[in-house]
Amino acid sequence: LFILSLVLLLLISLLSFLFHCEHSLAFSLKDCTILYSENSKNISVTCAKRHLTAIPDDIPGNAVSLNLSLNGISNISKVDLRGLSKLEALYVKNNWILQIDDGTFADLVELKVLDLGENLLTALTKNMFQGLSKLETLSLDNNIISFISPVVFQPLVILRLVDLSNNYLHQISDIDYIVKLPTLQHLIITHNNFTLFQSDDLHVNTSNLLTLSLDSVKKFSITRDIFPHLQSLDLRGWSKDIEWEVSNKTFLRSLTRLHMSETSLSFDVYRAILQTAYSLQEFQMDNIQKWIDDGLIDVACQIPSLRTVDVRNSEIHTIKEHMLQSCSNLVELNLSFNNIKSMADNALPSMTQLRSLILQNNELSELPVAVQGLTTLEVYDLSDNVISELYCPYFWNLKSLTILDLSHNQISYIFDCVFQNLNNLKSLNLENNKIMSFIDTFKDKLQTLEFLNLRNIDIMNFIHGDFHSLSSLQYLCIDLDKCDSVDEGGFEGLDNLQILYLLGDNYFYDHFSGLSNLSTLILNVVQSQSHNSSEQRDRPFSNLQRLKKLHIKVHRGYYDISKDVLSGLTSLEYLITEAYFMGSLYPDTFKYTPQLKHLRISYSELSVLTSDVFLPIPNLITLDLSNNKLRSLDFLAEAKLSALRWLNVSDNELFVISETVIQSLPGLTYLDLSANLLTCECSNYGLIQWIQGSKQTQVVNAHQYTCSFPVSQRGKKFLDFGFDSCRIDAALLCFLFSSSLVMLTLLASFIYHFLRSHLTYAYYLFLAFLYDNKRRKKGIPHSYDAFVSYNVHDEAWVCGELLPELEGQQGWKLCLHHRDFEPGKPIVENITDAIYRSRKTICVISPNYLQSEWCSKEIQMASYRLFDEHKDVLIMVFLEDIPANQLSPYYQIRSLVKRSSYLSWPQAGQHTGIFWQKIRQALEREENPTELHNGTSPAGG
Repeated sequence: LFILSLVLLLLISLLSFLFHCEHSLAFSLKDCTILYSENSKNISVTCAKRHLTAIPDDIPGNAVSLNLSLNGISNISKVDLRGLSKLEALYVKNNWILQIDDGTFADLVELKVLDLGENLLTALTKNMFQGLSKLETLSLDNNIISFISPVVFQPLVILRLVDLSNNYLHQISDIDYIVKLPTLQHLIITHNNFTLFQSDDLHVNTSNLLTLSLDSVKKFSITRDIFPHLQSLDLRGWSKDIEWEVSNKTFLRSLTRLHMSETSLSFDVYRAILQTAYSLQEFQMDNIQKWIDDGLIDVACQIPSLRTVDVRNSEIHTIKEHMLQSCSNLVELNLSFNNIKSMADNALPSMTQLRSLILQNNELSELPVAVQGLTTLEVYDLSDNVISELYCPYFWNLKSLTILDLSHNQISYIFDCVFQNLNNLKSLNLENNKIMSFIDTFKDKLQTLEFLNLRNIDIMNFIHGDFHSLSSLQYLCIDLDKCDSVDEGGFEGLDNLQILYLLGDNYFYDHFSGLSNLSTLILNVVQSQSHNSSEQRDRPFSNLQRLKKLHIKVHRGYYDISKDVLSGLTSLEYLITEAYFMGSLYPDTFKYTPQLKHLRISYSELSVLTSDVFLPIPNLITLDLSNNKLRSLDFLAEAKLSALRWLNVSDNELFVISETVIQSLPGLTYLDLSANLLTCECSNYGLIQWIQGSKQTQVVNAHQYTCSFPVSQRGKKFLDFGFDSCRIDAALLCFLFSSSLVMLTLLASFIYHFLRSHLTYAYYLFLAFLYDNKRRKKGIPHSYDAFVSYNVHDEAWVCGELLPELEGQQGWKLCLHHRDFEPGKPIVENITDAIYRSRKTICVISPNYLQSEWCSKEIQMASYRLFDEHKDVLIMVFLEDIPANQLSPYYQIRSLVKRSSYLSWPQAGQHTGIFWQKIRQALEREENPTELHNGTSPAGG
């Protein structure tokens, strides 16, 4: 048993050690945040903008994305990223990285994206990318790289994109080994120090490149067919004339997209470039105003395959008659951001295939007449101009139009005939105009319209039936804050509307009747005020049984919210409110929304919440109560939010948070307690322990929390506060527990070894006591007049003297162990039965009696009955004169001699009749508490 105790002590000590080690596995990171995701397996960690100088050592090993951008990291060593074998994306952009050790990325066997842009790397060394066999995208832009090892890219067997822009590479041979990669499709090498780009300098027979971005060089020469798959060539940034040499047009036979800019190139260079791109389909030019008047667009349009021309930021003020005369094959034309003020009426006569015309962000004051004849036009963008009037015939021939953008103009009125014949229009944007009404604007028209944006317009009257014909509309954004009158049922007829964005003050009217399929409603309340109660206004959403998302934002003022405000929203899953439920919530607020999964109530000055509020929404997954005045989270303890995973209570007035409250949310994985008034006292000790030990719940930025109280601790880190005076050390607890266990085990061993018989004796004594009480309550008489307790060495006196006198002469019934004990029954049980089944107990005491173990037990049991029942049940007979000093070791007998009368056989001498008479009197005496203290000693009778 002792060995077992030592083993238990060692096991408990080991558990204590493990308890201390678990803190290092905590889920709350010191300098990073695990981004919340519904899929707990895809862990994304962001450490961006944390002023880090080294990569943290507590990144979870199952992270799939890690963002370390915008820090001060200068070196990455072999151990910094060790163990991150599941990482698929690593962003270390915008740091101070000077050195990356060879083999640093060896453990990142699943990495697909690596961004090392905007650092201070000077070289790509031999084994830098070792282990990155699954890397697809590599960004090294904005470094100072001037050397690339010839073998550095060999491990990157499926690399598809490399960005080496803005570095210090000098010779095209520096990228020779990159171009050779068989899987490489996209290469960006702009803004380096290349002077020549010649195919002869590349030791590759055939490259699989699809896109190439190249900055200005003195000579661009392709004399071999090494880019048979090249589809896109980006030549933006070329600021000086170059020698363009493509000896065979077929070398660029797959080139379909060309992007150029700047004005420093000569017209001849542009012409030479365009002449070698005979398969070009898309041509984008920026800032080329110098050659617009010379007909550069017309030159490009002479390529038979060209379908898209995009000319932006080129200061084109007028679209002249012959500027686009060769562009008859164009499908898309983008002339945005050019300050165009006018367009010749015959500027677009030949564009019989044009489907998209973008004139965004110009200075057109009227609709271009030249567009009226483009019957194939599908997309027409006139946004950000100064058009003030829409006249009726203008759009009549544009029957193929599907997207029309007239936003950010100065349109004040739309005649009812403007949109006539636009039977295929699906998207109409009229945002930011001065339209005041829509009388018959949409009546019997635009029956295929799906998207309508009327935001930031000056509607003065919202009349019933304005949108009645728009039965196909799915998205509507409209402002009603400036309305003088609003008809109830204004949205009737919009049976298929899915998303409604409504800005205004009067939305509590019966606006929402007829919107039976609405799934998303966004209410932006500019200025609200209390109103008189009415059934319809108290239940404004009662007709929206299919609504899933409701977002209400109040900018100024607030309504006296009805307790039934959410009535009818039986399908609601998302509810986002800002400054709406001001001050408090009714207990039954959410009884109408049993499907609610995502709830946000912010900027509402909530100070007290009860658990009853959340009982009707047990499926809640995310709860945002940020920017309120909450002082306690106790309401969560009984809210029964077992499905809650995301909780944000930042920017409140929380002082103390019980860990039991958080633990009542078994599914919680994300908790934000930032910007509260946490106190660094023992009351928060449990919270700190929980934060440091939780492996399920991430407490976002917990290591940055600071103490607000007491004043002496203000500004110190919350998790660094010393709680030694509050904490019962786990090791101490384990020591106390193990020590107690060892002591109990040793005590049990001692008792078992030395006191086993005494325990057995006490057990039977207790059973006999219970038996005697039961017998007396039932009135059952004793079986014997006396039980004779004696030593076997005194059996001759008992049988020769005591037994004949008391049984033979006086007629008493005695119990003797050699005669009356039940065979096979335990001796202790026989003794207790004999004592309690007899009226008296006669103890025949002699030196042999004193030394007998069983005789000692018999007198102890008899004395227990004497003391416990306070009855005269014990008769002591001394067969020999025993001095008092010899009785000293026998405390029980000595005590009885002092308290009770006794008989002495030696003192009887020849006058035994008196002796036996006294025994008769003792046996005849009833069991009463009167004791015969006569002060006699063992020597006297």
